[in-house]
Amino acid sequence: MKKYVFDVDGTLTPSRDKIDIGFEQFMLEFANKNKVYLVTGSDYPKTIEQIGRNLAETVVKIYNCSGCDVWEKGKNIRKKSWTLPENAHHWLSEQLAESKFVLRTGLHFEHRPGMCNFSIVGRNATLGERKLYVAWDIQQNERDIIAHNFNKLFTDIEARPGGETGIDIAPKGWDKSQILVDFDSSDEIYFFGDRMDEKGNDWPLANANKNGKNFHVKDWQDTWKLLENFI
Repeated sequence: MKKYVFDVDGTLTPSRDKIDIGFEQFMLEFANKNKVYLVTGSDYPKTIEQIGRNLAETVVKIYNCSGCDVWEKGKNIRKKSWTLPENAHHWLSEQLAESKFVLRTGLHFEHRPGMCNFSIVGRNATLGERKLYVAWDIQQNERDIIAHNFNKLFTDIEARPGGETGIDIAPKGWDKSQILVDFDSSDEIYFFGDRMDEKGNDWPLANANKNGKNFHVKDWQDTWKLLENFI
């Protein structure tokens, strides 16, 4: 059976922003006719904020926190628990202090079920402040460097850049590929994501998706265009 799996941030919505009204209506119609699943590093409240409760409760399941927190029709059906170790927290705090990107907005560590999101600019950043960091990160490759060095030091934990400004951190194996336990060999998975590069947080699922197709999109408009071709 053909099943459609979508990342949210940057794939169905602008980064950290709400879904386009026209695209929301399109996705509602698409989800009513197809088996649609969402997988995102964000938590459930943020997903509701971005895509709305209507779409959230129309899809089959939402795998929040990279699959550590699973929701079905508005009900939480399973959740993993994990806390970032103190030594890892301390090392990341040092990276925060040493970063040459001068702007800080607060909420640099966001603890979610089964994972932690770390951000130099901070989760409280406005859209404009986020854009400043995105431009900096493109030039300096800061998130990739931090994640690479983290993974060399903490071998039982894995850090991957997620979204535009953050780094998702979780025990090894607690990545988006873990959602495959809910699928079987008869399922043909069509996975759409914007961070399928080897360092991105969509990569583990894309790499593990052996019985389907992966679509590395640029943004939500790209996703919409691809889906119209399917229809």
